[in-house]
Amino acid sequence: MLKIGIIIGSTRPGRQAEEVAKWVYDLAGRRDDAEFELVDIKDYNLPLLDEIMPPSMGQYGQAHTKAWAEKIKSLDAFIFVTPEYNHGPSGALKNAIDFLYAEWNNKAAGFVSYGSMGGVRAVEQLRLVMGELQVADVRAQVMLSLFTDFENFSIFKPAIMHEKSLDTMIGQVIRWGTALKTLRN
Repeated sequence: MLKIGIIIGSTRPGRQAEEVAKWVYDLAGRRDDAEFELVDIKDYNLPLLDEIMPPSMGQYGQAHTKAWAEKIKSLDAFIFVTPEYNHGPSGALKNAIDFLYAEWNNKAAGFVSYGSMGGVRAVEQLRLVMGELQVADVRAQVMLSLFTDFENFSIFKPAIMHEKSLDTMIGQVIRWGTALKTLRN
């Protein structure tokens, strides 16, 4: 069965990403066509990229990089939960992505974003990064507004309509992830 990591893309104190990711995980758990796992980049304590060799070489020297690489390697596809900070994804998420290369290759990804404009600009930047990493990102995405999906900008209360968007995106990730798995086997 396909293993999909729901990546919590912020380490900021008071972050909303964890709450949003749990919502994704709970709704995804209703499906029986894939396995889902929460992956919190905060748990890996990744400093600013501190590897001597470029990630494309796959010669990791740091224990935190090796642990991160093993986790990403174990997954077939990803759902990135990302905030939008200053029209882009969080620096912590970009840094975590940049630590690795081959572990991302030939896998699928979808996005759940949030921000004043639904986080769309953060996702557009991540789509460019995914292309370089040979990750097939799906068209459907979930865009959550700080104005309408968060009470007082802090309590996550998503509109019911987002459940359908999420299910559509997950379905695309599963189909693409299944197809790409054949390239890796």
